[in-house]
Amino acid sequence: MNKVLDAFGQPSPEIQKKLEKAVLETFSTGDFHQANMRAIAKKAGVSFGTIYKYYQSKENLLFSFIDEWLSELIERMIDHLQGLEDIKEKLRKIFWVQLEFYEKNPDVGKIIMMTVPLKTWMTDETYKQERMTEILLRVLREGQQKGVLDPGVPTLVLLDVMHAMVARTFTMWMYRGQKESLAAQASLLFEMVWRAISNPDHASGRSET
Repeated sequence: MNKVLDAFGQPSPEIQKKLEKAVLETFSTGDFHQANMRAIAKKAGVSFGTIYKYYQSKENLLFSFIDEWLSELIERMIDHLQGLEDIKEKLRKIFWVQLEFYEKNPDVGKIIMMTVPLKTWMTDETYKQERMTEILLRVLREGQQKGVLDPGVPTLVLLDVMHAMVARTFTMWMYRGQKESLAAQASLLFEMVWRAISNPDHASGRSET
């Protein structure tokens, strides 16, 4: 007999896959406030009761999937950082991985950066993204300690600069019709970011020695 739930009390992978497709389509093409659980259930071909049992609201449903999508991004980030020692190259790779991820998953990017109401998302635990934040802050702090990054700027501000460039770049890429590859622009854009966050007094102005 097919089971809706797996051993961990979560919807089965089959149900999750159907829900993910419905959530992506619903929130990347429509207005967040007009979306409702019954419509998502119908689109997914899953009973409303099944969804409601595990996701008590559309916010909980959406934020759960956002958390999963960002977990995929984090794993890619960790993988690409393996073996890198140079601070600039670490940050360049982090920047590139994000743009490459959103280029391959534009609906995810639209939901995270264009659809979801930030005020609402900020009240949910998933907004913190502690793993991703810790990865970025670790590299940024290391860069400041080595004198490569501007030590006079709070580390969280450096983090905000990185995030802001990614978000703005993706948003305008969508607005302008996705005419160029996001990942292909990463190096040029990162150099602009680097000039903003690097230590102007550092000997090389590029990376640590």
